[in-house]
Amino acid sequence: MDNANLFLKSLFLCLATLWCVSGITLAQTDEEILALYQGLRVADVSDGLDMVGLQDKCLMDTRIEALWKDTNDMSHIFRGIAVTARYVPTNRIVKTPMDKEEFQQWEGQWYGELSNEPFVEFIKPGTAIILDVQGDGDTGSVGSFNSLDWFSRGARGIVSNGGIRDTDEIIKQKIPTYLDHANRGRGIRPGRNEIESVNQPVSLGGVLVRPGDVIVADGDGVAVVPREHAQAVAGFALEILKKDKSARRSLYEKLEIPLDSTVEE
Repeated sequence: MDNANLFLKSLFLCLATLWCVSGITLAQTDEEILALYQGLRVADVSDGLDMVGLQDKCLMDTRIEALWKDTNDMSHIFRGIAVTARYVPTNRIVKTPMDKEEFQQWEGQWYGELSNEPFVEFIKPGTAIILDVQGDGDTGSVGSFNSLDWFSRGARGIVSNGGIRDTDEIIKQKIPTYLDHANRGRGIRPGRNEIESVNQPVSLGGVLVRPGDVIVADGDGVAVVPREHAQAVAGFALEILKKDKSARRSLYEKLEIPLDSTVEE
């Protein structure tokens, strides 16, 4: 082996060691990262975050919680890769009242130009849609139709600090949705908010969320794993989950409780 090749090999080994120690991942795809988080709970991820030094920095406030829960098949749980958007309150004057035709024209123009959904183009299988709508009032930015449309494009779940309406239908459609229940929104977006940014860092539940970060959501709330620590956190979390399953499985057997998915290998 010539000196140049030896140098490159040594450099690669050094960088690989650094990435392993620091938890930084190299060119991992979204699919590869999500595979590491398959089956992991928020509790496991929380412990993993502690182990890399991210205590109390990546767990959203408990006010951000599941819209619905299904503890039979755990279909309310999801893991995804963040795509972010931010809506802000408008300061535009709205003419009132308007006749039906004028209102419909105004409504369509607002949806098309001021409060549209440009983040849709970034949705793919495995996406977690993260919406910051803080302060935009009683506005329903997410409803039964657009949430189902996002789901059809591959989104695994939605996390928002408010702005969810049509909640009965969203529950019936079983779309994993997490929000601040005290900040539900009911009005349409026209006249109330505008899109401010797409795929930029946002703050939800007191936590920074960047595009590409890992989102884990279940009955305990929502955890955000910075992408550069995703591999290390998942490794620690998996160890914790395996130990928990083994210990609880022993108690199931002792108490003659039929095994379920929460304790099976």
